[in-house]
Amino acid sequence: MYETEKEELIKVLNKKGITDENVLKAFLKVERHLFVPEIIKHHAYSDVALPIGHEQTISQPYTVAFMTQALELEGRNKVLEIGTGSGFQAAILVEMGMKVFSIERNYEIHQRAQKLFDELGIRAALIYGDGTLGWEESAPYDRIIVTAGGPEVPKRLLKQLAVGGKMVIPVGDRKTQTMQIISKISTDEYKTIEIPNFKFVPLIGKEGWKSE
Repeated sequence: MYETEKEELIKVLNKKGITDENVLKAFLKVERHLFVPEIIKHHAYSDVALPIGHEQTISQPYTVAFMTQALELEGRNKVLEIGTGSGFQAAILVEMGMKVFSIERNYEIHQRAQKLFDELGIRAALIYGDGTLGWEESAPYDRIIVTAGGPEVPKRLLKQLAVGGKMVIPVGDRKTQTMQIISKISTDEYKTIEIPNFKFVPLIGKEGWKSE
């Protein structure tokens, strides 16, 4: 039913610089319309962010694809996602063969994602909690992806990133953020690439913004 829209979206992503074949294949496989509210399903394959309730969104497909490509995933990387949201980003990572751990701070949204994953048979470890503190019990992680914008990079997440690992996180004020692609060279040495002009919902938590 949505095959044509999916193919059009892949063309859009490709034109915008998404060249990783594994990312594009995952976008063809994962049904984005299952992750958006019924009333806006007809917009599921438009390259826009969509509301999912509780002042949260399912990110723009380009943003999801950009961050996933920036992770430079290999083999079966162990990936920590901060901000499960709709579950779409986690589903893309699972489709690509990654071992996924994901944290969501809103209990209702966490429950909704868990129910959907159970129904679709998507195998990922989802928990409810403060994502800015990470998930220490399962650390270290080869990759960390943060799907909300914080005022700075949470120190706990840097600690939980494996040496040789990579983190992608938007950092800035509440209106616009710079995407930081951080490579962990050694226990206390990092290399960061910054790409401006992204917009995310706020990263709320002990090492993020305080909730209003």
